[in-house]
Amino acid sequence: MMRALTLLAAILPLAGAAAQPAPLAGDIAVHDPVVIRQGQTWYVFNTIGKYIGIRTSPDLKTWKDAGAVFAEIPAWATKAVPGTEGIWAPDISYVNGQYRLYYSISTFGSNRSAIGLATSPTLDPKAKDYRWTDRGMVVMSTPADDFNAIDPNFVVDAQGRHWLSLGSFWSGIKLLPLDPQTGKPAPGTEPYAIARRPAPAGGPAPVEAPFIVPHGGAYYLIVSYDYCCKGVNSTYYTVVGRAEKITGPYRGKDGSEMMQGGGTILLRADLQEKQRYRGPGHAGAFTDTDGTTTLVWHAYDRTANGAPVLRVARLRWDADGWPVAEPID
Repeated sequence: MMRALTLLAAILPLAGAAAQPAPLAGDIAVHDPVVIRQGQTWYVFNTIGKYIGIRTSPDLKTWKDAGAVFAEIPAWATKAVPGTEGIWAPDISYVNGQYRLYYSISTFGSNRSAIGLATSPTLDPKAKDYRWTDRGMVVMSTPADDFNAIDPNFVVDAQGRHWLSLGSFWSGIKLLPLDPQTGKPAPGTEPYAIARRPAPAGGPAPVEAPFIVPHGGAYYLIVSYDYCCKGVNSTYYTVVGRAEKITGPYRGKDGSEMMQGGGTILLRADLQEKQRYRGPGHAGAFTDTDGTTTLVWHAYDRTANGAPVLRVARLRWDADGWPVAEPID
């Protein structure tokens, strides 16, 4: 499902966490966040307004607005997806000496969509070489296709191969092999299907926002189920499955298959008697050089008119090798 572009601020507790995450401060209004660290600064890229918004923090707790990646929608995108009014659902990574930002172009409820790529040698806007260069289209879907080309996530497997997961509704989540030099699909390759929500013909199949985390020789596929973008009425929740190969099959802790709508819950709304934070989803992760994995996502706050905000946690790995989201130190 596509991302609303003007949503504003709030957050949600963690399923299985030992305690509530610490309150965040500053400019925490985000949607579809992804996180990365350069030097001593944390960066969250997100869907906000018409372009890709940037938030920065020295400690993952206090955040400030650092502007946007784009000043306008790239010309190729307005031609590829007529009627598009914004740029959605980014993904950020450091590859071959540069930062790669994948982003989504679409209109709400349609699979006439495309994923683009922009690069910069640095994330620091004060650096002399700071500049985002658009590299154009990566992949596109049309109503003739059974998938939706939004919600990209870049990942490198244990063999050094580059991949892009993507997808929202339709036939689910796909995985594309990439050319390491260009960051675009390798010629002659076809996508793998790695997760879906079976539904009757013509019925909704809500699965989106894939993110793959390699850990301990396995791969963990995080996706969001059900509906975002409805404020406190959002039913989003986040599940995870594990596979020995990056192409799957991904299964939950109980053996349920993510190609059949299975998985293990990672993030869910708080207890019914509290009724405050709703619809936790569109999670992104960053694994640091010390092996620590930081998780970010958005959720909707009933006390702030259902606006979405950033939430941050660490991933702890339990005795069986499954991730558990816990408060940051």
